[in-house]
Amino acid sequence: MPPLLALPFPAIDPVAVAIGPITIKWYALAYIVGLLGGWYYARRLVAADRYWGVVRRPGLNDIDDLIVWVALGVVLGGRIGYVLFYNLPLYLADPIEILAIRNGGMSFHGGFLGAVLAMVLFARARKLQALTLLDLAAVVVPIGLFFGRIANFVNGELWGRIAPDFPYAVVFPTGGPLPRHPSQLYEAATEGALLFVVMLLAVRAQGFRKPGLMGGIFVLGYALSRTFCEFFREPDRQLGYLFGTEDWSTGGITMGMVLCVPMALVGLGAIALALRGTTRPRVTAAEAPAPKADAA
Repeated sequence: MPPLLALPFPAIDPVAVAIGPITIKWYALAYIVGLLGGWYYARRLVAADRYWGVVRRPGLNDIDDLIVWVALGVVLGGRIGYVLFYNLPLYLADPIEILAIRNGGMSFHGGFLGAVLAMVLFARARKLQALTLLDLAAVVVPIGLFFGRIANFVNGELWGRIAPDFPYAVVFPTGGPLPRHPSQLYEAATEGALLFVVMLLAVRAQGFRKPGLMGGIFVLGYALSRTFCEFFREPDRQLGYLFGTEDWSTGGITMGMVLCVPMALVGLGAIALALRGTTRPRVTAAEAPAPKADAA
């Protein structure tokens, strides 16, 4: 019998659709909805002239092609990042397990780096400014983060720390008999919904006229949101707490927090450079508007 201060885990089948031997899980649908939602929103942003000024924007066909590059970057980077950051000894002992993605194991920080590399390579191939693509992605990524964290909750994975006195704690099927923080929902609310609103307001206020600004705001915002949520999230079993324990007074530093430190520094640097005008594209004499004639 679950403790009094706990909510039972909702009985949600992790398989969303099953047709004969073919099954589609909620987690896969979350990736699909996140990518398609980001693609649709990116096309809307590219078509809005008021956001761009003299910055060269990608075309709609570029956005259509970019989503394939980003999807590959997220999947490959996420898997490689998990292998390197979270469970390297296991995969060194059994390298074939690296390919067993069906068993789980994806790192956001690795997926982030993979997506960044994919966009940089795509920008070089299409002769676009990489910072512009990164800014565009920064505004739409929270959509995928939101649905991805909801899928984590549905799967009953990446649950939070033990919280016996929290009235909305949940007893997860794979988390033992004690109630835990539903940290997946905290991440959906902060890294997803809240960060989406922040990016929406930022792009309406500044647009993409200062390359690197939107990307810097997102990276800093994600680092702060993830660090906050790490105080409620159970660390990976094979790593545990790098310093201290789950008690806030003793630190309780996790790998997720450590990886957010360089993200925050990069975000602050990008914001500073963008606001200083360092990243602003140079306008040639041919592109500059003609001076107005003096009135007679």
